[in-house]
Amino acid sequence: MATFTELGVSAPVLRALARRGIEAPFKIQDLVLGDALAGRDILAKSKTGSGKTLGFAIPIVERIDPSMSRPAALVLVPTRELAGQVCDEMADIAATRNLRVAPVYGGVGLEKQAQRARKAHVVIATPGRLQDLLDRRMITLDRISILVLDEADRMLDMGFQPQVDRIVGRLTGPRQTMFFSATLDGRVGQLARGYTNDPVRHEVHEDRPTISAASHRFLPVTDDLKVERLVEVLKEKRDLALVFVRTKHGADRLRKKLGQRGIQSLAIHGNKSQNQRQNALDRFAAGHVDVLIATDVAARGLDLDGITHVINYDPPGDHTDYVHRVGRTARAGRTGAGVTFVAPDKLHDVGAMARTLKLHTEFEADGLTMSAPPQRGRTQRPRPNGRSPRPRRARRR
Repeated sequence: MATFTELGVSAPVLRALARRGIEAPFKIQDLVLGDALAGRDILAKSKTGSGKTLGFAIPIVERIDPSMSRPAALVLVPTRELAGQVCDEMADIAATRNLRVAPVYGGVGLEKQAQRARKAHVVIATPGRLQDLLDRRMITLDRISILVLDEADRMLDMGFQPQVDRIVGRLTGPRQTMFFSATLDGRVGQLARGYTNDPVRHEVHEDRPTISAASHRFLPVTDDLKVERLVEVLKEKRDLALVFVRTKHGADRLRKKLGQRGIQSLAIHGNKSQNQRQNALDRFAAGHVDVLIATDVAARGLDLDGITHVINYDPPGDHTDYVHRVGRTARAGRTGAGVTFVAPDKLHDVGAMARTLKLHTEFEADGLTMSAPPQRGRTQRPRPNGRSPRPRRARRR
């Protein structure tokens, strides 16, 4: 694996990285930096938490001239949390070349946000809010020379393709496009090919489609003892714990139940304002409260160093959601634990997901077994004498 210097990273950026303890590139950075710094279009496939942010942040900082018209680079991300985190990740290396970075996302005032974005060299934006600013003519994208789509698969999952298409359609000048996604198949692949010109494709291949640096546990639970089981897990040796639930109301109810059992927690979901969500994240990141309850939408893109436990209180919808959730821990070389509760009525679905993720050994470690699919349709009750019911005769018409 090459060094940052061998890949073409400048001395000022190297010093900024070193101050953060980053001295060697991660695999995805090693793959993409050479081509990205050369101005090539990039298609990059890499799992969450692999260090891909610096894979596009470094080339943006190195290739943008501070004297260029602003904004000169645009990064599209699926959520406001990820927009803030990408800005934080870029801020110190951008400062080495006197570049300004500004986030654009919903939940805050339009005018001040637009003013900052117009003065910034790099805009990190969610598609919905950026489209709003464009429609109001509060910002223009005429001078964009670098476009990045980060977590592109998530943007499609969240229904942002119409906005992304309209935004990209406004970028009429020559540009470099970098496309980062956990998958490059299906609709994501079609989108990538449509937005790029003769791209170089880089992929980080995994032995199994999940987070290898994390341990994976599947715990049988019943509805009446589910909260008590969660309390037991939260009392294990850990740092920060992120608990996923299915609904916004479920997050608030669980927070109240944990409080009744002496465990302080915070909840974030779509009904919370941006200020409420950011305040909760700040308190959680600082360790003032070490349990955060979240829905999938609220936690997309969440990247905090201290998360050691991700607990699926309600199981994820499918294996991609599992990877995204548990990917909030064991990031960028760290370890962590993913814990999934399995109620009797979810045994088959979670078992099928575990099989897809090649986690069947972990699934069966706590006495769970891969079940057959539940029977669909009407079931017949046995007669009191134990005999099976006679089949009904067809009715004459």
